[in-house]
Amino acid sequence: MERLRYFSEVLTLELIQEKCNNCGMCVKVCPHEVFEMKDKKMYIVGRDFCMECGACKRNCPQGAILLDVGDGCGCAAGIIQGAFNGTAPSCGGPDEGTCCN
Repeated sequence: MERLRYFSEVLTLELIQEKCNNCGMCVKVCPHEVFEMKDKKMYIVGRDFCMECGACKRNCPQGAILLDVGDGCGCAAGIIQGAFNGTAPSCGGPDEGTCCN
């Protein structure tokens, strides 16, 4: 799948290293591979790919992620639901077979 870039340098995403316990939950729930673990430490590696869905923030047990959640929430839910079900992403848009038309 081609990675879509959103607006550069306007995202509010921040990872507070002092709070992070490096559990990797953000890597598991992020639909756009924004986070990566390197040498047992979490990093933001794809900042411009974040769609501000908030999955990382909601699932961080340490509260180490700061983010003003934007409009990507419905699309992320469709992507994650499709991944869990083994089906194509669907957010209930005009074309039920795809996400966020």
